[in-house]
Amino acid sequence: MSTGHIAKSLGGKVKPILSLDKNDARRRVLNLYRAWYRQIPYICYSYELPISEKTLRNKVRELFFANKHHTDVRVVDMLVLRGHMELNDTINKFKSKMHVMAYFKDPTFYQKKDFLSKFLTGHSNE
Repeated sequence: MSTGHIAKSLGGKVKPILSLDKNDARRRVLNLYRAWYRQIPYICYSYELPISEKTLRNKVRELFFANKHHTDVRVVDMLVLRGHMELNDTINKFKSKMHVMAYFKDPTFYQKKDFLSKFLTGHSNE
């Protein structure tokens, strides 16, 4: 049973987290998105990232669009709260450079292609 069905079965008695309706939740998401965008130059500078601001903006956009399918207001509010915590942790440098760069990790880049590496990981010699 989805959260929407549970809320309807309870007669709408589920207490909202932050937003009262979808428009309020949308406003909170856009405010979080703008906050991330405003902090990108400072994040690049303070962490001395080897990527451009444009690349970081594209990653932020990608992460927001990855969660755009959520329609339940409570789920959206929880994601907004998590986004604010991530932003605060990043701004206050509670993360290291490795934590920030983990968003840009390409797993295929680090895979070795030689015979011994494939053998040790259990892949066939293709």
